[in-house]
Amino acid sequence: MAIQNRDSFLSNLAANLGRPQKREAVIRPEYSVQPQREVFKDYSTEQLIEVLKEHCKVIHTDFVRTDKSDLQAALVKVLEGYEATSIIASNDKRNQEYGLDKTYEELSKEMDIHLWDARLGKENQVIAERTDVGISFSDITLAESGTVALMTNKDNGRSISLMPKCYIAIIPKETIVPRMTQAASKIHKDNENGTIPPSSICFVTGPSNSADIEMNLIVGVHGPVKVTYIVVN
Repeated sequence: MAIQNRDSFLSNLAANLGRPQKREAVIRPEYSVQPQREVFKDYSTEQLIEVLKEHCKVIHTDFVRTDKSDLQAALVKVLEGYEATSIIASNDKRNQEYGLDKTYEELSKEMDIHLWDARLGKENQVIAERTDVGISFSDITLAESGTVALMTNKDNGRSISLMPKCYIAIIPKETIVPRMTQAASKIHKDNENGTIPPSSICFVTGPSNSADIEMNLIVGVHGPVKVTYIVVN
């Protein structure tokens, strides 16, 4: 896409700021001390999973761990606990890789299953709003804070993790990193390598909550009231 009138716009902006227009590239500083990279620096994936598991208790999130071969049974058990009758899920290529396409086909015999469909536009949001459970994959998982990073696109709308009453994040073991530092580095590197960026990146940490009043944590304020993380070996 061509950019129209960029030079005149920037020149006008610089003039109003009272300085010449800066045309040279910004050089990222190299700091001699980077404590943000030291947290959990030498932790193995197994140790990071334990950190994630313990922090799930803090953020009121259920933690489940399973092998890929047992994912269907683990997912069905969580859905039964939620007494779910309807599901909205991302139309993710990993659905086939993890056997969820067959799971959704089987579940459709007993409940309403909707895979995000870009052709429906905002109708997807309407469906999500009245659905019991949203399901999608975590692209990057932050052990320290118990956060899943969701890269949204035409097949994976952000409403999946926001509008249903409950949300389930499928977490491939290899997506787990220590903290936001590594997540930001990966996103930056992908951008430098020319990876098509997502329409947005959602960082979700457990069910919706607020502690605005007297620091008392209230869960389920403006989004899912229950969340489960399923870590898949």
